[in-house]
Amino acid sequence: MAVAVRGARGGGSGGINGGLRTFFSHRIFISATFTLLFLATLSALFSSHPHHHPSLTSSGNAYVQRTFLAIKSDPLKTRLDLIYKQANDHMTLVNTYAAYARKLKLDISRQLRMFDELAKNLTDLPLKPSYKSSLFELGSDVDEDVLRQFEKEVKEKVKVARLMIAEAKESYDTQIKIQKLKDTIFAVNELLIKAKKNGAFASLISAKSVPKSLHCLAMRLVGERVANPEKYKEEGYKAEFEDPSLYHYAIFSDNVIAVSVVIRSVVKNAEEPWKHVFHVVTDKMNVAAMKVWFRMRPVEGGVSVEINAVEDYSFLNSSYVPVLKQLESANMQKFYFENQAENATKDGSNMKFRNPKYLSMLNHLRFYLPEMYPKLHKILFLDDDVVVQKDLTGLWKVDLDGKVNGAVETCFGSFHRYAQYLNFSHPLIKERFNPKACAWAFGMNIFDLDAWRREKCTEHYHYWQNLNEDRALWKLGSLPPGLITFYSTTKSLDKSWHVLGLGYNPSISMDEISNAAVIHYNGNMKPWLDIAMNQYKNLWTKYVDNDMEFVQMCNFGL
Repeated sequence: MAVAVRGARGGGSGGINGGLRTFFSHRIFISATFTLLFLATLSALFSSHPHHHPSLTSSGNAYVQRTFLAIKSDPLKTRLDLIYKQANDHMTLVNTYAAYARKLKLDISRQLRMFDELAKNLTDLPLKPSYKSSLFELGSDVDEDVLRQFEKEVKEKVKVARLMIAEAKESYDTQIKIQKLKDTIFAVNELLIKAKKNGAFASLISAKSVPKSLHCLAMRLVGERVANPEKYKEEGYKAEFEDPSLYHYAIFSDNVIAVSVVIRSVVKNAEEPWKHVFHVVTDKMNVAAMKVWFRMRPVEGGVSVEINAVEDYSFLNSSYVPVLKQLESANMQKFYFENQAENATKDGSNMKFRNPKYLSMLNHLRFYLPEMYPKLHKILFLDDDVVVQKDLTGLWKVDLDGKVNGAVETCFGSFHRYAQYLNFSHPLIKERFNPKACAWAFGMNIFDLDAWRREKCTEHYHYWQNLNEDRALWKLGSLPPGLITFYSTTKSLDKSWHVLGLGYNPSISMDEISNAAVIHYNGNMKPWLDIAMNQYKNLWTKYVDNDMEFVQMCNFGL
């Protein structure tokens, strides 16, 4: 019974195993059939596309084909492919550094020539007949000896390329940084130039505009006259105004407090103040304020002060005075009064000359002193931005050797020569004047009016001012025509009489300032402005009449 059972189980197991063997036999047969078909296809494909090696300058298709054919495991072809890739990579790197050299404008440099030559050698290497026929001809087998020689040359050139790149890399990186830095500096410099122009224009506005305190003072003084007309009736004429035995001063200004400081400083340092006479000329707008000031605050010591307006001198009209005639021209008005801000930022070097002040009658009155004061023999001209620190009567005793103008010269080295003020490219200027002649300063000048009349200096001034209507001889201002008018009639004074630069130069020696008879705040930083230099400001403010009620009310901040 037991045997029958085992026999039955064994028979069942044999049926199952027979079925599995039949199933797997079919699978193996099918797999073998597809494998043979795939290999046959590959063989047909390979046999119908023989391989070839183009030169380094051909397209990349050949290189891809050789790489694909490396499945046939030809070691020489694989080795050739690696050498090709190495040479091509280094050629690309060499060309990249050559491009950097051109970008840095090193076209004539040794490095650029070497890189170009090396790149050309790498390109031409596979084109050599021996290599081309043995390595890169279609259907040819790779010659191992030729391949070895080709590999040697490639490695030599690769070595040279690596050495050159290592040597140049740091230098080129530095050159690129330098170029970027130069570009940055250029851009910053452009911004700096623009900022300087804007700053100079802002400084010009600050210097030439009327400060609120000065405007306030003038308005308070005029208001005082309107409120109390009986107190400010016109005074009669004084004989002292024409007495040639006295010391006469001419001050032309529209700045009330500045004129007050000049007169107070003269008087406080004068040994005999009663012998000093001041002739103040202002414009019609400020003449009332000027008169009220000196009536409210009369100068001590018996000093005489004459105050007039430009309009009081009837001979000063456009038919006689060139600058008044020129101001009536449309071109001159356009130059001064149209698009001032735009012109200033475009022409930073000359924008200060566009200030109408330089062609104003107050600025040119100095050329009419003999006609304004016909009975005087000598007169001392003072700008309104000076401070007197010593007695000035010694100037009337200076022997001018028959010359008209006594002034302090300002030249040193090549600076402040006539060439800096006049246009020596103009034939008239070049013919008549020496470009190296030493310039002198307006602001404190002792004039011999008799010599002036004899030399006909005002006529000379008119002649040259008429010629300069188009500003071809000099830019503008009163100093250039003064240098021309008194070219051969100026006597040089000792420099201690007149020290200049307190309105722009922070480096003037305090010893030089203390020894000076007159200090001059020429420049934009006037002592009555907020932009004044602090180290010099107190030399001016100590002569301000701070007890005057309107000075306190107008908040001068002195």
